[in-house]
Amino acid sequence: MPGKCDVCGKTPQFGHNVSHSKRRTNRQWSVNSQKKTLVLNGKKKRVNICTRCLRTQYKLVS
Repeated sequence: MPGKCDVCGKTPQFGHNVSHSKRRTNRQWSVNSQKKTLVLNGKKKRVNICTRCLRTQYKLVS
């Protein structure tokens, strides 16, 4: 699944658009996932990672 974070497992969320007349239509919030190459266990690996996990990873490394 391309919209899934390989680190935290975050997947798309579903809900409704609600118009002024309160009519509800389905909508989806996608995960902001990026394809990045990370060093995991001493080996380079290409992963889909959400920007929240990417930010946390950079904070832990610094």
